[in-house]
Amino acid sequence: MRLSHSILIAVLSCGLSTVTSAEDLLQIYDMAVQSDPRLREAEQNLFATREVKPQARALLLPNLNMVGSADYKTIDARTSTELGRIDSNESFGTQGVQAVVRQTIYNRASWMTLDQSDNIIAEAEARYRDTQIALMVDTTQAYFGVLRAADLVTVQESLVRANERQLEQSRQRFDVGLVAITDVNESQAEFDRSRADLISAQNALNNAWEALRKIVGPIQVPLAKLGDTMPLTPPEPNEIGAWAETAVRNNFGIIAASEAVNTAKKTIEIQRSGFYPSLDLNAGYDLARSGAERGTDSDTGFVGLSVNVPIYQGGAVSSRTRQAEYSFRAAQDRLDQTRRSVDQQVKDAFRGILSSIEDVKARQAAVVSARSSLESTQAGQEVGTRTQVDVLDEQRKLFQAEFDYLSSRYNYIINGILLHQATSTLTRDVLARGNAWLDPADTIAPLAD
Repeated sequence: MRLSHSILIAVLSCGLSTVTSAEDLLQIYDMAVQSDPRLREAEQNLFATREVKPQARALLLPNLNMVGSADYKTIDARTSTELGRIDSNESFGTQGVQAVVRQTIYNRASWMTLDQSDNIIAEAEARYRDTQIALMVDTTQAYFGVLRAADLVTVQESLVRANERQLEQSRQRFDVGLVAITDVNESQAEFDRSRADLISAQNALNNAWEALRKIVGPIQVPLAKLGDTMPLTPPEPNEIGAWAETAVRNNFGIIAASEAVNTAKKTIEIQRSGFYPSLDLNAGYDLARSGAERGTDSDTGFVGLSVNVPIYQGGAVSSRTRQAEYSFRAAQDRLDQTRRSVDQQVKDAFRGILSSIEDVKARQAAVVSARSSLESTQAGQEVGTRTQVDVLDEQRKLFQAEFDYLSSRYNYIINGILLHQATSTLTRDVLARGNAWLDPADTIAPLAD
């Protein structure tokens, strides 16, 4: 049952755009993928995090350093000998070049850091995928937020027009003595209130458009509205426990938090490695040249092992190890929080879908009942058994029933999206199924700048 099927079909059509082509949910999402700054930020953070592994690997690969020096010296020396004092004055230059290759043979911290880099990258990739899914959810909620707000504006516009006609009829009846002035005053009050509600609804629609623009950027295209036909089916499988188990295994937020726990656990071993010795292989060649009269030119090659055995660092290693242990426990608690939050989201969304199905059916029946009640009240007013206040009240109930029905359909779609988000099974194909329910011939005009 659409608003256009109500008794106010003519006035409702006045608020619709005359544009025949519109952007649907998939097109809006594609725009969001290209322009949403949060997704681009997450992507760049992922690229940056992936550089952790080559940096960790570099700690275990050979390092080649070359150092060159060139000096110019002036020596004014006085030397006392048995033969007397000898004065000498000499200026000369010295040059030297040293090339050294260092290869780590054993460094526990470096090996642990390389192993840890896989967990760091896995966490970043999971968070990026989670951001992609969050963008789908945000886009869907913002899209249908515009539709919901536009429906409210349409309802309020229709209510204003209906109240305006009711006010005019009341004045005409008062002029011929059929009703008292109180009926006119009541109609005027209802008309004034409906105009105030329309202003609030229009402001809410503008805010909904801005929320969508925050995601996709400045758009000036109409949006396709939800069509009349929308199948109402429960989740498959229709078992809340199965969805909860899937979420525990697949949810990217849980995966990211789990990888953060693994990272924190390995950080403990990295910090504890400060107690372990390290062994390096060093090889190099040293060239030294001197322009002094008694200078020495030398070419020196060397190969050797260097061992560093930490004895005492003032308790810093112990402190950093304890700090890492505390961080590990905090990461475990964050993982537990994430699991509980996802479990709640799964169950809320699952139950939300089932309740939305029943809610849509109930709201549809409520529209029929509200329309019948209004027609009966109007007939009662004609014969004098019902008052103007009764008619206005029933009229308002009908419009509210129309809006609640449309709103319940949006809730059904959004609950389905939230369920797929919780299980990290939300894809563009899932959006496409909901997108098929949109009617590109029925549009909402874009927000005017």
